Amino acid sequence: MPRPVSIKDAYQDGRLALSFELFPPKTAESEAAMWSTVDELASYGPALVTCTYGAGGSTRGRTLEVIEGVRRRHDVPVASHLTCVGSSIDDLRGYLSEARQRGVAAIVALRGDPPQGATSFQPVAGGLRYAAELVALIRAEFPQFAILVAGYPETHQEATSPEADLENLRRKCAAGGDVVITQLFYDNADFFRFRDRCQALGISAPIVPGVMPVTNYAQIRRIAALCKARLPESFTSAFEAAGNDEAAQFEAGVTFAARQVEELIAGGVPGIHFYVLNRSPATVRVLGHVGLKPASRS
Repeated sequence: MPRPVSIKDAYQDGRLALSFELFPPKTAESEAAMWSTVDELASYGPALVTCTYGAGGSTRGRTLEVIEGVRRRHDVPVASHLTCVGSSIDDLRGYLSEARQRGVAAIVALRGDPPQGATSFQPVAGGLRYAAELVALIRAEFPQFAILVAGYPETHQEATSPEADLENLRRKCAAGGDVVITQLFYDNADFFRFRDRCQALGISAPIVPGVMPVTNYAQIRRIAALCKARLPESFTSAFEAAGNDEAAQFEAGVTFAARQVEELIAGGVPGIHFYVLNRSPATVRVLGHVGLKPASRS
């Protein structure tokens, strides 16, 4: 079967490619909210909709249900996250086979975080230790998938050095990674430095910034602490000025994210990957600010 290149092409045709990341909902109420989000964001013609799964692969089945539902509902390309955590190579092959049968177009290939309580990542018996190994497995045995890999503008928190982290990204791309999606960040200077360093190392894959519009200051402080994202003073001062006013926090977050996305687009990025947390209002406001409208209203 020939390997499709439509996903990578979407980031190389000169138009801004949008992608949106979901997670499997846990309740009927949250599922209804997620589908409302999907219906609204699908009208922007995304190049890709991705879905994560729970720690240790706890919601893998739901992930495939969600993205198959997105594909059937809106006929847009979909991608499943896949990690090495808790899986043998045979387990990974089984998941990839099912994803292929369900019409998944791409895999976001990750090593994954160590299970809760573990101090370091350890593969299971017959499993993989590095994301580059997972990329190589997919490319060799499931060539119909496009492959997205993760990049870290502020360096992965387990990396021994920025240079080692970047070399790891180079290996992932050399093994078959088509597109780099970055971890969230809040200072565009970090992204542009990262992009320059990737290019200097010979990484030619499109590098797509990951953006999370913030609507709740306490929430983003928790998330930023987990992934070690730096919060600029201009960001924190805007939220501190909003105080406990939820509407003011929302406006501060949308304004900051809109300016961030505007600068990234001006800097020539091939696309924007939005971490939407299954909610659309902030992302829709940001898209409107930069002049992007649903196809039905354009």
